[in-house]
Amino acid sequence: MDNSRSPLVERLPGAAELRRTGYELLRTGPGRTVLDAGCGTGTAVAELAALGARVTGVDLDGAALAEARRRVPEADLRRADARALPFPDASLHGYRADKVLHTLDEPDAALREARRVLAPGGRAVLVGQDWDTFVIDSADPGLTRWLVRARADAVPSPRAARAHRRLLANAGFEEITSQVRTAELTDPVFLPLLTGLAAAAPRTPDAPDAARIEAWADEQRARARTGRLYAAVPFFLAAGTAP
Repeated sequence: MDNSRSPLVERLPGAAELRRTGYELLRTGPGRTVLDAGCGTGTAVAELAALGARVTGVDLDGAALAEARRRVPEADLRRADARALPFPDASLHGYRADKVLHTLDEPDAALREARRVLAPGGRAVLVGQDWDTFVIDSADPGLTRWLVRARADAVPSPRAARAHRRLLANAGFEEITSQVRTAELTDPVFLPLLTGLAAAAPRTPDAPDAARIEAWADEQRARARTGRLYAAVPFFLAAGTAP
């Protein structure tokens, strides 16, 4: 399971503020044409439209698009690949990709396509987590490291977020800025994001013992029950301007 698609992710501490910061970096507003690449269930599409932008959402996930159409029936939503966008050259003012690039084998291809569809002065904003960087308080730090790395290894481009600046520069963007926001997870509602690591652990011959993995998950459940759950996830936000 790709936890970045979980509804819980939209409820992470600071998630709404992070989206608002991204909208400001897009310099969006009335009359601006904006693309939300990997729009998921349409949260950002609805919020950008409320700001007056003419927004289109694209995604390859048919189920997510169906939910987006239910939630935002008036929106322009299309099934499309971020590496082959259905827009003419230099036709958009803004491009947004939130928790998308890690799903691609070649994130550079998506940024080249973003550069193609943006008009001069258009803005690109990237948001994502680094799948190799997931801080979890646990009595078994060695197993924690193994679980985080195993989950990262199952992602096509787990370190794409730390490469945002480079990806934008490689695609020819200018005025590049970047920042990091960290979400702290202490509420028991976020427990599934942690136990999901254990559930997704590969059962290979060299993997830790299954009983040890289950004990790790049980410890996290106990922490959630007793107010001792703690994890932190950094999100990387970068923006650039098309020349």
